[in-house]
Amino acid sequence: MAPTSGRRTAIVGVALSDCGRVDDATPYALHAQAARRALADAGLDRTVIDGVASAGLGTLAPAEVAEYLGLRPTWVDSTSVGGSTWEVLAAHAADAISAGHARAVLLVYGSTARADLRAGRRTGTLSFGARGPLQFEAPYGHTLIAKYAMAARRHMHAHGTTIEQLAEVAVQARANAAANPEAMFRDPITVEDVLAGPVIADPFTKLHCCIRSDGGAAVLLVAEELVPDCRTRPVWVLGAAEHVSHTAMSEWPDFTVSPAAVSGRLAFERAGVRPAEVDFAEIYDAFTYMTLVTLEDLGFCAKGEGGAFVEKGRLLVAGGELPVNTDGGGLSAQHPGMRGLFLLVEAVRQLRGEAGARQVRKRGGRLPELAVASGTGGWFCSSGTMVLGRG
Repeated sequence: MAPTSGRRTAIVGVALSDCGRVDDATPYALHAQAARRALADAGLDRTVIDGVASAGLGTLAPAEVAEYLGLRPTWVDSTSVGGSTWEVLAAHAADAISAGHARAVLLVYGSTARADLRAGRRTGTLSFGARGPLQFEAPYGHTLIAKYAMAARRHMHAHGTTIEQLAEVAVQARANAAANPEAMFRDPITVEDVLAGPVIADPFTKLHCCIRSDGGAAVLLVAEELVPDCRTRPVWVLGAAEHVSHTAMSEWPDFTVSPAAVSGRLAFERAGVRPAEVDFAEIYDAFTYMTLVTLEDLGFCAKGEGGAFVEKGRLLVAGGELPVNTDGGGLSAQHPGMRGLFLLVEAVRQLRGEAGARQVRKRGGRLPELAVASGTGGWFCSSGTMVLGRG
């Protein structure tokens, strides 16, 4: 639950490691690079850190990561729920700070997914295995991507969503990425380009799917009494929530409703704000359908209206009614695996006015004041949603 009593929590340091094509670094090195940069961003020394949250690397994460970074934390968390991991970990960190169990918590991630695949150190992740509940679905042969594709097809059937509307998500993500010098792909694309690509899992073509990159990110959350010691303007955690919906597709009541329908509602309630007050959104986008259905479930439009909502450039930084994935998202900027931490980095940069040519502006040129970051894990199995406000 969000910190409703005790000390307030602020994000004071954010950073990315080198991203995109990184052939000469280990995942640990990317962790360290992102962590150093986040500390430098905050203007704090690593000795202030008493909490570490990490997932996705090593046998004993986050113990191995903390050791590599030379940290000896008294609070740790390694909750791993896929792409939503980082919003969930950030919420847990805020709770710990509010309760007085930690003063400064570092969230850090790094992956060389692209480089490992290129070098033959791993294969493409088509399945999560066939153990536990998944054993009952494995015989049918549907892959991770196919599960998202099935959900998209159901939305198209139930609500008349078109493939062109889904393609618009990819087109607008690429347009946002064009203004981001850190984005891996920046050349413009059209709806026709998306539709003409090779089919990966019906109805998804290649450009409906996230890119595969290397990269890392780090976020430093601190108790409010440390904020005056920081060089950056704080971004406050206003409310957060998490929800787990299902594991087996057969246990998912409705393919057109994501777990963000619950985590989003709770996060907004705890923050005391409405979706209509939010200036921009950072949404997990491993596939175009994720963006569309999460917009519905967060309350930015009614159920079934996501297709119409994403049309006419509504997601664009330049002139969009609700800029979404302002850095280009996982569809164009970077996607090294569990991308949820990148959502928080971009949200903080936008709220602090540090996004350069892709900076979101309100009327009169004012900086945005409220943002939402919503991560999704598995095949819509989990969701973590966080509402952030400019200090």
